[in-house]
Amino acid sequence: MISKLAKNNFFNGRAIGSIVQAAMIISLMGIASRVLGLFRDRILASTFGAGDILDAYYAAFRVPDLIYSLLISGALSAAFIPVFTQLISHGKEKKAWDLASGILNIQIVFMGLLALILSLFAPFLMKLITPGFEGPKMDLTVNLTRIMFLSPIILGISGIFGGILVSMKKFFVYSLAPIMYNLGIIFGAVFLVKILGPAGLAWGVVLGAVLHMLIQYPAVKFSGFNLRVNFSQIFHSKEALQIFHLMIPRVLGVAINQVNFLVITIFASTLAAGSLAIFNFANNIQSVPLGLFGISFAIAAFPTLSTHYAKNEEKEFINVFSKTLRQILFFVIPFSVLIYVLRAQIVRVILGSGNFDWEDTILTFNTLGILALSLFAQSLIPLLARAFYAICNTKTPFYVALFSEAINIALVVWLIGEYKILGLAIAFSVSSLVNMLLLVVLLGKKFHYLKEINSKQTILKIILASLLAGLAAQIGKILVGTRGELDTFLEILVQLILAGGLGFGIFAISCYFLKVEEFFSFANSIGRKIFRSKKYINESTTDVTGL
Repeated sequence: MISKLAKNNFFNGRAIGSIVQAAMIISLMGIASRVLGLFRDRILASTFGAGDILDAYYAAFRVPDLIYSLLISGALSAAFIPVFTQLISHGKEKKAWDLASGILNIQIVFMGLLALILSLFAPFLMKLITPGFEGPKMDLTVNLTRIMFLSPIILGISGIFGGILVSMKKFFVYSLAPIMYNLGIIFGAVFLVKILGPAGLAWGVVLGAVLHMLIQYPAVKFSGFNLRVNFSQIFHSKEALQIFHLMIPRVLGVAINQVNFLVITIFASTLAAGSLAIFNFANNIQSVPLGLFGISFAIAAFPTLSTHYAKNEEKEFINVFSKTLRQILFFVIPFSVLIYVLRAQIVRVILGSGNFDWEDTILTFNTLGILALSLFAQSLIPLLARAFYAICNTKTPFYVALFSEAINIALVVWLIGEYKILGLAIAFSVSSLVNMLLLVVLLGKKFHYLKEINSKQTILKIILASLLAGLAAQIGKILVGTRGELDTFLEILVQLILAGGLGFGIFAISCYFLKVEEFFSFANSIGRKIFRSKKYINESTTDVTGL
């Protein structure tokens, strides 16, 4: 009986109304996914080092990832979720499922044809994107790119599934998908590489995409989805036309954001071997809190924001947005400070083994330090952008991203000659800050929320507590470091844990005395979870005893 209920709950998925609870579920699953991602990076770094193979691998990601981000992850999901949510909230379930089925049909055909065409032109594309690659390195990049073109087709299907689950607030299975994706990549790096050589890395990505799709399908199926071929019907649907209309500026907006990484790839290919890999390693590390908190809370809040706007509940919209913004900053600001203070230890623990030498380590943790300075801005951009998407405004984030990217490109051209890979990190961080600030100002003019929510005092308290945490971590790092040479993995890990633990401890104490509301909300939420778990355990034990 219990196993049957568990099976039904897993496949069917339970809707989660609380944004905090949804974000916690996404974050917890995100922790597992990010840990796997760091484990993946450690395997890649120790096996190949920061050199030609990993440069080719990360460069090969660029075009397939661009296609997926443009048409599915960013554009279609941002346009699909508000429209699908409106249909569900107004009791039009059949029309909603017909819309989802029709959009999926179009996506499969379009993405398949696009991937086929681009794979034929892969040599030409990669010469544009990686002008500094040549010879065997270029050949490897082209081969890996062609294999990876399978992934956006599969992830496109999975992206629609994910949009359905998010719209219906069924976040648990949705949040498992990235874990499966990383497991596929790890399998490729550990096993397929031994059989297929570097091509095994690309096939691992394809395997990850398949697992990403399969884990979500049962929950979507049990929610009511049935795939039907209805091309003619979908083209006459006003909801589908609304989605395509909303997608156009969003596609352009995502394109601008992806230009960030294209610019990095183009310029990094002209630098020393391994530069592209180093930037990606640093970005992957700082993306852990970005994914856990910035993206998780934004995803969790999106359907609620869309629902409030659809029902003309502006006050509730503002309250949800402002509360989510403060929650993101409560988690991200201390992480930013501690990552900056402990950047060397973090890189050495995660990547410092095998063929990843000391020079690679220094460049990576210096790059990580620069990226960490803009982490709070990067973490707010997903929420700010989704606030605009929820009100069916995809143009403003596009114009803001366009302006920010112009600044990014100008800074790269100016700085790369002197600062090399660090110049790319500086440009990336500055453009992220500009993007965030402009979105805040423009959204504030739309809703006047800055005058109503009084978040400034809370944010200042969080900043103060984070700076005290950073000072404590620095002192802890020095105290542990003076006990001797820290050469082994275990010694560096102990230093990182003790200094980081001291930092987080001081942050919690500071938040307590500064009366930071988000701290008490988080502590109470954790307390309720613990006591509720104990209650269930006691009830379960009583039942067993009774038997």
